[in-house]
Amino acid sequence: MAPDKLSEFGLIERFFAPIAGPAGLGLKDDAALLQVPTGHDLVTTVDAIVAGVHFLPDDPPATIGWKALGVNVSDLAAKGATPLGFLLTLGLPPDTEEGWLADFAGGLGCAAALWQCPLVGGDTVTMPGPLTLSVTAFGVVPSGAMVRRSGARPGDIIAVTGTIGDAALGLPLLTGARTALAATDRAYLIDRYRRPRPRIGLASLLRDHSSAAMDVSDGLLGDATKLLAASNVGGVIEAAAVPLSEAARHVLEADPLSLERVLTGGDDYEILCTIPAEKWEPFAAGAAALEIAVAAIGRVTGEGALQVLGPHGPLSFARLSYTHFSQDRP
Repeated sequence: MAPDKLSEFGLIERFFAPIAGPAGLGLKDDAALLQVPTGHDLVTTVDAIVAGVHFLPDDPPATIGWKALGVNVSDLAAKGATPLGFLLTLGLPPDTEEGWLADFAGGLGCAAALWQCPLVGGDTVTMPGPLTLSVTAFGVVPSGAMVRRSGARPGDIIAVTGTIGDAALGLPLLTGARTALAATDRAYLIDRYRRPRPRIGLASLLRDHSSAAMDVSDGLLGDATKLLAASNVGGVIEAAAVPLSEAARHVLEADPLSLERVLTGGDDYEILCTIPAEKWEPFAAGAAALEIAVAAIGRVTGEGALQVLGPHGPLSFARLSYTHFSQDRP
């Protein structure tokens, strides 16, 4: 049954009220009621994701729900914030089936429970055109402690969590690219594209140790350029130091030119941060205790552009990141 055959209130009661948090007031009111703890600041972020731009129209609905929330929780994590809740705006094509909605809400609810970021309200409409979602997420940090992009200083270590390039390598596998990859590698890369892993557990360490941070959404090199520009500094990244998964290494062994996609393709949703040299050891030790991998990949320098070094000297690429007015994504 399509949404226009189910009332808006019936849709909310059936699919979304069960995953709402107390601040959502049962999704029966016109607004949510969020309480910010004393001595904390409210951090907000919003991201829209659109079928054919940020995900494939035939992606499993549960992974679409997961990703819609994940890209926003990733922003909160990079600011050192603890999630408080989120609002969902859902623009559904007229032919959306109830089974699709049930699976979508299931994936969204699993993500919300995992990251302790409950649904607190939103809006649902039927509209022509592709499926469109927008999530506005709220988090809190101790007053004055939000980690900005603009604090990097010369001598800081440039670091990144997790592995880079998996999602960018997973996308072509869903759009017809031929590959000799093992099935396990294919499955891993596709899952990394569909289900980001926000590093929310790192929030307090970032507040205590990092000078600047942001999440990697549009490509490691492009996002590093943005962070350095916001801080009015330059930087050097060693390509060989960028952490890669085993699956990504297998891709590069077969096609070394894939390095550009790895470094610039985006959808990693890892955290890029700068750490003063004297704080690196406690930061790395704290991350290890949380079982979150972090890798030092370069250094902040004085004013100037980002330089990427390969084994034989500087590397250059046609562009450094995805932009919404190019044609990279699905």
